Amino acid sequence: MNSALWIAAGLLALVALAGGFTKSFVPKEKLATIHGAEWTAGFRADAIRALGALELLAAAGLVLPRALGTAPVMVPVTATCWIALMVGAMVAHGRLGQYRLVAVNAVYLAVALFIAVGRF
Repeated sequence: MNSALWIAAGLLALVALAGGFTKSFVPKEKLATIHGAEWTAGFRADAIRALGALELLAAAGLVLPRALGTAPVMVPVTATCWIALMVGAMVAHGRLGQYRLVAVNAVYLAVALFIAVGRF
């Protein structure tokens, strides 16, 4: 079980890292042209960067606390926060009719739920 939780946390951290870097460093105008990121057209650039920063923090929070043995309770707390973030993502993609992306976000939510339950 511990190995499965590590793998799930590592994979979800990679997803968070990729999304965080994209939202933090790709200009809003370019993001809005990428499939799946059309929602950014309706948000301010600083709000998008804030979401990117949250995702980068989530990437660290899913792995580092347990790996370093410092405040390992932060892993399930981070996973719970990721669940809230995915609910928001599902709403945003649902409003745009991007139901495949809603399904992808639901998978990320399920992985985060697995981590949260397993680590609490």
